[in-house]
Amino acid sequence: MLDRPPLYRHLREPVLALPIDSDRSPAPDWLIPDWPAPAGVRAVCSGRNGGVSSAPWDSLNLGDHVGDDAEAVAANRAIFCAATGAAPVFMRQPHGSDCVDLDLLQPGAEMPQADACTATVPGRACTVMVADCLPVLLCDAGGRIVGAAHAGWRGLAGGVLEACVAALRQRLGEPQAPLLAWLGPCIGPQAFEVGDEVRLAFVASDPLASGCFRAGAAPGKWWADLAALARRRLMAAGVAQAYGNDGGQGWCTVSDASRFFSHRRDAARLGSTGRMAASIWQLG
Repeated sequence: MLDRPPLYRHLREPVLALPIDSDRSPAPDWLIPDWPAPAGVRAVCSGRNGGVSSAPWDSLNLGDHVGDDAEAVAANRAIFCAATGAAPVFMRQPHGSDCVDLDLLQPGAEMPQADACTATVPGRACTVMVADCLPVLLCDAGGRIVGAAHAGWRGLAGGVLEACVAALRQRLGEPQAPLLAWLGPCIGPQAFEVGDEVRLAFVASDPLASGCFRAGAAPGKWWADLAALARRRLMAAGVAQAYGNDGGQGWCTVSDASRFFSHRRDAARLGSTGRMAASIWQLG
């Protein structure tokens, strides 16, 4: 492990500054991963506070597809960019498994449609938006490339993590390149109730994934541990170093309305909710 001070010890510990070479400071509910990433790699996951959007998107909503005022979203994204000092690339996320190479992105190009991405261009931040789905940030042990994946249950079952891992290694030209992963906040196992079809989508290809589900109160209902399922997928893909979300209560987006957006908690009750963003990038 690199000899660096811990940047993120506990989910509820305030984050006072991003580990970047500037005096920019995010809102105190942002998450900075505590993981042994190479010195030139930076990563962050925003919270819901510190922006300009009104309810039900209050306040740092970074999603432009949830009904929020376009000017408010643009202002929030400017806040995010200024705090990180990076250029996040936001994608249209269809809950699939496609992975795009952001190095090929041309100025003025349309927003990519994919659920995972990679980049080697300094300052170009691989970014995924979430509000219950699991954000997974990745990099290689040498700090040459970074990637991000949006892992809802559909994308996870469909292989989005495997696609991102394969793309990282392919673009490095090293089929067995060691990678590190950080799992951000998502809907927790005490809140994510699913049906038989979700359980079967995982157990059909990995019988031991049954251990990531607990029987629910009604027949055919299960409590699913999304982070545990992601860790199994990463391990099977050869990513032995996975940090962050361990399925604990503090990582659950549904459980903490003051800190996190949650589609499951808020969409039916309020009509909509905002989106947080997890980004990873390389310094120049």
